[in-house]
Amino acid sequence: MTVDPHGAPQPTPVWFLWGAGGDVVLQSQPRTAKLRNVRGNERVAVHLNSTRSGGDVVVLTGTAVVDAAGLTPAERAAYDEKYADDIRGLGTTPDAFHADFSVTVRVRPERLRGF
Repeated sequence: MTVDPHGAPQPTPVWFLWGAGGDVVLQSQPRTAKLRNVRGNERVAVHLNSTRSGGDVVVLTGTAVVDAAGLTPAERAAYDEKYADDIRGLGTTPDAFHADFSVTVRVRPERLRGF
């Protein structure tokens, strides 16, 4: 979740993976409110289901940065494996998906809450 220029929360569902350094790594389309919000205020919250059924929630708060270097080859492979069925479900290929969702955002977790 980011905040808009007025400070209002802007929750957005995202696909993500864990980066090698413990960061939350996600891909975004280039011209989204999410990216504008991150560039305006790097403080974010990531809400995750901690059980398969979604019965428990974990909230990570931290700082987000847009990473111009993009995904590493290992991250790209992990992303494509994790979301293979979902990408096919969108009627697209991994290459086309990453061409559309071409901006990498990395969130460095700083605090954890669970409930």
